[in-house]
Amino acid sequence: MADEYDYDLFTIGAGSGGVRASRVSAAHGAKVAIAEEHRIGGTCVIRGCVPKKMLVYGAQFAEDLEDAQKFGWTVGETKFDWKVLRDNVFEDVDRINGAYTNTLETHDVKIFHEKARLTGPHEITLDSGKVVTAKHILIATGATPHVPECPGHELGFTSNEAFHLDELPKRILIAGGGYIANEFAGIFNEFGTHVTIINRSDKILRGYDESLRDRLLQISMMKGIEFKFHAEFRGIEKTDEGCLRVSMTNHDDIEVDAVMFATGRVPHTKDLGLEDVGIEMGEKGEIKVDRFSKTNIDHIYAVGDCTDRVQLTPVAIREGQAFADTVFGNDPTSVSYDHIPSAVFSHPPMAGVGMTEGEAKNQLGSVKVYLSDFKAMKNVVAGRNERSLYKMICDGDSGRIVGLHMIGPEAPEIMQAAAIAVKAGLTKKDFDATVALHPTMAEELVLMR
Repeated sequence: MADEYDYDLFTIGAGSGGVRASRVSAAHGAKVAIAEEHRIGGTCVIRGCVPKKMLVYGAQFAEDLEDAQKFGWTVGETKFDWKVLRDNVFEDVDRINGAYTNTLETHDVKIFHEKARLTGPHEITLDSGKVVTAKHILIATGATPHVPECPGHELGFTSNEAFHLDELPKRILIAGGGYIANEFAGIFNEFGTHVTIINRSDKILRGYDESLRDRLLQISMMKGIEFKFHAEFRGIEKTDEGCLRVSMTNHDDIEVDAVMFATGRVPHTKDLGLEDVGIEMGEKGEIKVDRFSKTNIDHIYAVGDCTDRVQLTPVAIREGQAFADTVFGNDPTSVSYDHIPSAVFSHPPMAGVGMTEGEAKNQLGSVKVYLSDFKAMKNVVAGRNERSLYKMICDGDSGRIVGLHMIGPEAPEIMQAAAIAVKAGLTKKDFDATVALHPTMAEELVLMR
């Protein structure tokens, strides 16, 4: 490829999207380098969905140990040790970090473990002062947690720091109504922490079907999680006893031992020199790109959360793959953002794909909705008063399934297969014609009437 540059591709950011793009580009024959100022693997692997899912597994044992007694098991005195779980999670994060690093090295991708900035049209300057050039540049720097501006905000922490706590707080206030807030609320609650969620609006999990949101709110309150809506920070201050006093709008002050901000994530694009080379940015600091992930500058591309298209790891990976195939594989490829499944690893978990009921009615007009509201067999025996809800939304004229939504045990695992059917455009009749796999929760998908 081009000999006048040091590299054919220089990637800034070694998260899921950047690693996939770099590896595949190298496999296509490109000379590739990548810079990462933190650890190889990015948010998902190091401080996001992977370690969080491990905490979710750890938290679920709190209920499983209790339920086991109804299944004939004699459970003795139990004790949870946060540091054991935390350290074991760190150990596995180290393993995955090593695997990502090995993948890049195996494909002869040069790794720079330092911050990189754009200092010219094809020029990258590293923190060490080293200057390199590249024919193509890819920005894959992800996103970073948003921290609300209020007096005392420095006394709180975000999901980045949640995995590093020395001990579990007895009382925690979590700010936010999205998936991060609700997932960590469930985790801390199962570990015995008293959890209070505050949210600026009166809705949680915007974008998910309203029936499921309401069901999770109901179950979460039954589990002891408190919610304070229409609440915004006035300030946080440390008391003489070492606690945190939080003042907020529309509610009385409360004292807690920790405050966690889960108020969204913003593109991590500051101090990269993007504006200096003329890259067009959006109001939130996101990098504007076309359907092939190309910026307004022909040789500079961006993938993943820094573009603020869909902030999901599998989407970043798809975008990275498409970029590599387009630029170095002679196969112009764009990513479809239709029918992307997503999940909330709350207690119990939620999952959805396609349109919500409200979206379908607004877009299609004629809609048929099928529901299955049931108690999982395990919960029946365990005596746990917790009902699952599955919801199928169909085009009223064709019967095509345009949305599937569910809350209940293992909902994300079931949704992955069900999402294929929605993506393929299958109909309610196709589901009706499928024999149920009994006894399972998933069989409810083919038994709705």
